[in-house]
This record gives sequence, structure tokens and C-alpha cells, in this order.
Amino acid sequence: MNKKPNLLFVFADQWRRDAMGFLGKDEVITPNIDKFSKESLSFDNAVSACPLCSPNRATIFTGTYPVTHGVWTNCKPGLSKLELRETDITLMDILKKNGYKTGYIGKWHLDSPEINFNHEPISGARDWDAFTPPGKRRHGIDYWYSYGTCDQHLKPHYWHNDNKMINIEQWSVEHETDKAIEFINNNKDEVFSLILSWNPPHTPLDLVPQKYVDMYKNKKFKISPNVLLTDVTDHTECVNPKLNFTDEQYQDVMRKYFAAVTGIDENFGRLLQN
Repeated sequence: MNKKPNLLFVFADQWRRDAMGFLGKDEVITPNIDKFSKESLSFDNAVSACPLCSPNRATIFTGTYPVTHGVWTNCKPGLSKLELRETDITLMDILKKNGYKTGYIGKWHLDSPEINFNHEPISGARDWDAFTPPGKRRHGIDYWYSYGTCDQHLKPHYWHNDNKMINIEQWSVEHETDKAIEFINNNKDEVFSLILSWNPPHTPLDLVPQKYVDMYKNKKFKISPNVLLTDVTDHTECVNPKLNFTDEQYQDVMRKYFAAVTGIDENFGRLLQN
């Protein structure tokens, strides 16, 4: 009997579609993604049922629309009843039922923040973050190394089998890739499924290893047609200042954003070597 295929799902948060070199649109360095594209299928006409973190994740994992799974916006403070239900049947539940060793590494963001229930959570979770305890809330996942949502990319934290927070001094993408490679190597004799959920290139963009930023040091990026640049000599009040940049600000944002993408690409390459 043929062995079932091992499955590896890789996600990144706020990674724009055009930020892949092989598409020939953004001026971004992604040699590993480019190479992989020649051996894979790229969906050029795909849409999200809800282009927001929690709803989209719930849709991916359940195969249903937000109106069905109920996660219609982000799981966040003040919305204590908004989260993925224990009774929802997810991809991970099905894989577990069919004999897969299941793993989940990285950002989860499908549970209501702990501060909605306890102002001083014993797990140490703060703001939008949450510890997901072992059991039904993990939907059949055997190996859990995850967190709710926290954007401290250079000093990430995780929970494993208990509510003791694990603090790390390493870029989250690199650390989570280390853990993914460890999981793959430890389970080569089993049929496994692993979901690797990176948070970058999600903001803040300042939290990117400098070596990737330096790769774009002298690069001058073209201005996307949907970007409004502000003339520093024009003191007219903007309707929404957050949507307006000076050219210098735009260049800085794109340099750091592309740096994060390039760092992700490098770690994606590490996965392909295993």
C-alpha cells in the first residue's frame, strides 16, 4: 500500500500577491520562491472570502464562509464570543482522523484574547494574545508550538503543552523555521501534516534583521500607481494622513517590507532542503 503524502502548509501574514520575484511586478528578491514557482502551480486569479487575519484563517481551515464559521472579524479585545468554535470541523481534525501526525507552528489568532476573561492571565498573554490549551480548541493538532497574535517579531513567544510562556531572542520567521525542520526530521518515519504560520511581513516593519534591509540599501523603488505621495511643501490637511507618504517615507517602507519578504524567502529555501 502506498504511503500517504506528507503535507506542509506555509502561510505568511500581510504578504501581498505581487511581492514575488517570478511575477515580475514588485522589485523584490525571492530566489527560492522563484525557483519553486517553476515546479509548482500558481493561482493567478484567486480571492479571499474575507481579507482579514482571523476570518481568512477560519475559512482556510474550515472551508466555510465567515457567515458560517462565525469569525466575521479579528479575534480581539472586547469581542469575547468571537473565535473558532470547538465544534467546527477543520482541516486538522480531518487529517488527524485519517492517521496523520499533525503539527502547528506560529501564529494562530483564532481564539478570543485572554484579557476578555481575565485582566491578568496566568499564561502572560497580553492585548490581542491568547494561550490555546491542549484539547478540543487545538482541533486535533498533536504538536503545538504557537501563540495567539503578537507582533514582537525579534522577541517572539510561544506556548507548547502548558501555559508557561516560552520567550525567544530570535527573528520569529527563522525560529519557527528551525522548529518546523525539527518537526520534519523527528517525524520522517510517520505520515505527518505541518502548518507553519509566519507573522512577518506583518507590521511593524522595523522588526526585520538588518542583513535583509542591507540587501536593498541603494535601491530606488518605483512608485505604485495607487500610492499617494505628499509634497512636504504642501501643508494641506489630508483626509487620512496614514495613506499619504513622502517619497522618502515610501522608499523606507518598501525597503523594510521587501527585506522581510526576502528573509521569509531565505527560510522557505531552508524548508525545501529537508
